[in-house]
Amino acid sequence: MTTDSSADPQSLPSRAADVIEQVSDTRALDVTARLGFAALALVHVLIGAIALRLAFGGNGEAEPTGALEEVAEGQFGTPILWVSAIGCAGLALWQFSEATLRARHLPTGKRIGKHISSGSLVLIYGSMAGTFARFALGDGPDSSESTVDFTRSLMTSNFGALLVFVAAGVVLGIGVHFVVKGMRRGFRPELRKFEDTHRGRVIEVIGVVGHVAKGLALLLVGSLFVLAGLDRNPQESTGLDGSLKALQYHPMGVYVLTAIAVGLICYGIFAVIRSIFGRM
Repeated sequence: MTTDSSADPQSLPSRAADVIEQVSDTRALDVTARLGFAALALVHVLIGAIALRLAFGGNGEAEPTGALEEVAEGQFGTPILWVSAIGCAGLALWQFSEATLRARHLPTGKRIGKHISSGSLVLIYGSMAGTFARFALGDGPDSSESTVDFTRSLMTSNFGALLVFVAAGVVLGIGVHFVVKGMRRGFRPELRKFEDTHRGRVIEVIGVVGHVAKGLALLLVGSLFVLAGLDRNPQESTGLDGSLKALQYHPMGVYVLTAIAVGLICYGIFAVIRSIFGRM
């Protein structure tokens, strides 16, 4: 005896999700998300350039807001910032569809992992979109001060030190993820074309160096959260800019700072490559 699937109440949400998934799989969203990767590339290249400037005695703020301040001061700063904001918003929307609509086709274990990974990226890219928009409107924040304020707000809560350590654990975990991803070439499936050619090997080197450098930068930020929690002093948590500038006062720190700066530029170049050849 056959049953009419249209009468099955469980099939209606599934069919609706199928329709929404098809609608979300559009050329417009694809192009917008690729613009988002290009925007991230711009930020990382500029942060790397500022960090390189610091290594050679220059000044600047080696953090996302410092990079965006330099963009805003440029001749075409406002249009670039608005395009970047739209791109990051599209990237967040694409990751949201990955975390919900497309993740439902995966086995349970991988589905949960996708919910966590893509869901986290929704928050990150959405936050970046908002930051780009604020700078486009002339109201950009200072991320070092924002990090201190965030740490201070955690400190004043009932479980202050514990929450700071949790935040440190999250940042350190993401940093380890990037280092491992780079060392294991885990970024290869993200690219649509990856031939075993000279070009492919160059892209692989850029990807490895970029991911490892980004991971090390995040580990530095996470370590400052740990210090803030141990000393119960939110001023210790100064974000990426503070962690990179601190390297200037340590033996061999300038060399480490230079290596991280070059690595962040490599990550930015990889983001450009992904915006063109990435699987969407």
